[in-house]
Parts: sequence; structure tokens; C-alpha cells
Amino acid sequence: MESNGRVPLWAAALIGLVSGAVAVGVSLLAAGLVKASAFPVVAVGNAAIDLTPAGLKDFAIRTFGENDKVVLLAGIFLVLAVIAAAVGVLAARDIRYGLAGLAAFGVVGVLAVLTRPDAGAVDVVPTLAGVAAAMFALHRLTGRALLPREAGAAAPREEGSPTGAHDAHPAGEAHETGDDTGERHGTPVPPVMRAGEDLRTLDRRRLLIGTAGGVVVAGVTGVVGRMLSGRAQVAAARVGMELPRPSVRATPLPAGVDLKIRGLSPFVTPNHDFYRVDTALIVPQVDPRNWTLRIHGMVDRPVELALADLMKLPLEEADITLCCVSNEVGGPYIGNARWLGASLAGVLRDAGVRAGADMLLSTSADGWTCGTPIDVVLDGRDALLALAMNGEALPVDHGFPVRQVVPGLYGYVSATKWVTEIKVTRFDQDEAYWTSRGWSARGPIKTQSRIDLPRDGSSVAPGRTVIAGVAWAQHKGVDAVEVRVDGGQWRQARLAEAPTADTWRQWVVDDWDATPGSHTIEVRATDATGYTQTPDHAPVTPDGATGWHSVSVEVA
Repeated sequence: MESNGRVPLWAAALIGLVSGAVAVGVSLLAAGLVKASAFPVVAVGNAAIDLTPAGLKDFAIRTFGENDKVVLLAGIFLVLAVIAAAVGVLAARDIRYGLAGLAAFGVVGVLAVLTRPDAGAVDVVPTLAGVAAAMFALHRLTGRALLPREAGAAAPREEGSPTGAHDAHPAGEAHETGDDTGERHGTPVPPVMRAGEDLRTLDRRRLLIGTAGGVVVAGVTGVVGRMLSGRAQVAAARVGMELPRPSVRATPLPAGVDLKIRGLSPFVTPNHDFYRVDTALIVPQVDPRNWTLRIHGMVDRPVELALADLMKLPLEEADITLCCVSNEVGGPYIGNARWLGASLAGVLRDAGVRAGADMLLSTSADGWTCGTPIDVVLDGRDALLALAMNGEALPVDHGFPVRQVVPGLYGYVSATKWVTEIKVTRFDQDEAYWTSRGWSARGPIKTQSRIDLPRDGSSVAPGRTVIAGVAWAQHKGVDAVEVRVDGGQWRQARLAEAPTADTWRQWVVDDWDATPGSHTIEVRATDATGYTQTPDHAPVTPDGATGWHSVSVEVA
């Protein structure tokens, strides 16, 4: 099928797609030279995240889990591909239409880049470079696809005229142009398309060679851009980072802290299994040699720390469970680790917090902000500027080189990854990313419990069956866990040991006599303050979910 009597739709779409790929590759290369967050695809994605209603974000997390950003990126690239193909079709009709389409898309990219919190004028360079490269590619590929009549169109030969008496071109000219029109290797090739009075033909060979070149350019610039973005250097710096010895070691884990039941969440969550929920579409690559933390605002002595300065401070180990406010009842967005870092309270006291300040507004390398209550940080708990997790430097996905860790608060108000700035301020003067979107300003973690075994919807054999899970009430501690089956009597579960009140606690009922049929198992926890979980279910917004976790199993 032809798009307009000049270029078949497949060829026009191919030209657009390759031009779009060149735009992505060149802009990624330019972003590697300027700033990774200035990559327009990332800027558009981050703008989409910012503009998405909270309910839709919750749906994305529930539906796609930690793959929500992969799905978003895939969707963005799919939309880009459709737009690029459409631009190619427009350009085949009139090159000015295609160039205008690229310019319009460039305007969208520039606006998205400039809306980022840390944007500067130079951040538009990757978008402009990508659009300029796409325009050049679009023009060249469209020109290669078709040649005008004077480049090689030939009148038919007359019978008995072996030399082509009516040929308007010198001998061999068709060969020099490489056109498919006129003669090729002595064989007449008729024109196949007509635009007004101008005869043209599609030269597949020239088109395919041109698009192959465009693909090479897109691939090479994209690879170099990723290298320049610092991934390799940051990964190498992380591997080579030597951790200082802690001045304050964590309490040794007591015997019985982990019940060692297969299928039960381990007491210490391995780094590769630790949940990740954040707004970073592309994980920030922060070179530890250039990292600094600026502490300013309502302080007597503003502070700026390099990583070497932080490592010279007394470092503390602490076992702390983190939980995301997006965690549904029974959800997976919770994990426990041993952290190593400097006391956040100590750093704040060195800066001299002024009277009246009640919030820390921390900022990550990608511009995300978090508001943390100062009274919680200063009440004696193990609030850290952490640089290690489970005995190794922080994984890049979890905040390398430095992040905040504050026990007892949901992550959106406490656990800033890739932290670069802390402003000492007030809740009535500043607002953080999620609180400006309707979430609670303080976010203490609610007492909760979860059933890990048996799994919801599973089938188990009749007889003695293990019911086990975890419960948490950070900075309060879990005192009891109870289980009931089919709405019967509550039974006390056996609790594993816990080193501090800031970690979760395993529990087990190992003698349930499972009888054939369908059964519903429920769990509830009681914390050290005497509070027992409410059975009333509430959504995650605005300050965390509530309700008893339950699973349904079939015994057969």
C-alpha cells in the first residue's frame, strides 16, 4: 500500500522509526555529557509520574509491583515509536510536515526537562541535539528513498534503437546516480510512482543502506551515552569502596532470631531481594568522589560533607526494618537489613538546629524530596546517614553512596535515597513530594502482621500444617501474634527472638490440624504499647493500610 503515491507506507514508517532512534541515541549521548537526568525520555517519564494522580500510581504499584517503571518506560518508547512512524509518513507527503512534527515533539521534551526540580538552561541541550539529529536523518533518508526524474528517469527505448536514440541522458549517467530509474546494468527500469508531472521511483537499496547507517548511529551514540552516564564508573567505585569499621556495633543477633522455616521471610532480607519503590525512572548514578551533603536552613552552622568527611565520623551499625507506605495489608514492600552509617542526629547537632524547626526537607540526586519530623530523628533512635547495607556498600538501586534510614517511619517521610541536601525547616513553610500530593506529613509505621505460609490460594495436605509469617511495629516492638482459622478462637503464635524494637519479628503456629475443605486463616499482632491491630481495612492512602491479613487455602 502506498501512503500518497510517492512512498509506500512501510518505507515512510521505517524512515520515521530510524530518525526517531537517531534522536534517542544522540540525545542520550548529549545527556551523558551534560547530565543524565536531562535525557528527554527520562524527563518526559518523570513528568508523567509527577502528573499522574495518586490513585493511578497506587494502581500501578499494586498491578506491576517493582516493574512499574519498566512498564512506564516500555509505554513511553511504544508511544515514541508510533509518533516517529507518523512523522515519517508526514515527511513522505511533504518534508516540511515531518520536520514540524519533530519540532513539536522537541518542544514537549524541552518543557518536560525544564520542569525538573534541578533543571538549568543547559539541560535542554540533549533534547535540541536529538531533534536536530532526527531532522537531519529524516531529510537524508527521505532524499535517499526517492530520486527526481532528472536524476535518472528515462524514456522507453524505440525498437531497433539499441543505443537509445531518444535517451535524454549521457551514457552511464543512471549508473552514476545509483537510481533504480532509467537503465541499470543495461536493463530499462520504468518509473513506479508519479507526483504531479514529476516521475519518481523508490530505491530500496539506497533506502535500506541509509536506514542501516541510521541504526548504527543510533546504537553507537546510545551505547556511548550510557557509558558517559557514569554507570560503569559508579559500579566500579562501589565495588572498590572500603567500608570503615563501626564505632558502635549492632547487638549480636540472638539465637532463635530466625526460625529457619522454608518459605518464611528470612530475618535479614538479602540485598537483591530488598523491595524498591521510588519515583526514579532511571536510577541516579552518583559518583562518590563528587558526592556532597549540604545541611542548611534553620541551623547555626551550615554544613557541607564529602563522603570522606562522613566516613571520618563515628559510624554505627543498626538492624532496621523499612516499610513502604504503599504496602497493602499482607504486601511485599517491607524488608529488614543491617545498616552502617553516621548518626543523623549527631550531624544535626553539629550544625545547631534552631528553635522552632520541626522538619528535615531532604532532597535526592534526582530532585525528589522527603519531609521528616525532627523530633523523631532526635529522640534517640538509630536514625542514620547510611552508606552500607548488610555488610557491603549500598547497592545503587538503594541509594549509593548515601541514603537516610529512620526507623519507625514509612519510607516516603524518612528514607531518602541518593541524598544530597537536607534543609532544616518547618512543616508550615515547606512541603515534600508526596505530602504535596495528599499523603500524611508524618507517616509513622502502623502495627501490622503478614502470613507467609501457607500461601493464599494454595493447596495443602490434610494433617499437621505450619502457619508462619512476620509482624512489625517499628520502634515499639511486637509483643504478641495471634492466629485463627475460619473465624474460630484466636491462638497465640510462638515468636522468634528480636534484637531490637526496630525490626520485624517472625512467628509460627506449627500444629494446625488441617482438615479437608476450604479454610480462611487470619492473623493479628499486638505491639509493646498494648495496641492490637484493627480488623477494619483501610487503603494505603493517606498514611498506610490497616486490617487483618488473611489467606484462603484448600486442604485436599
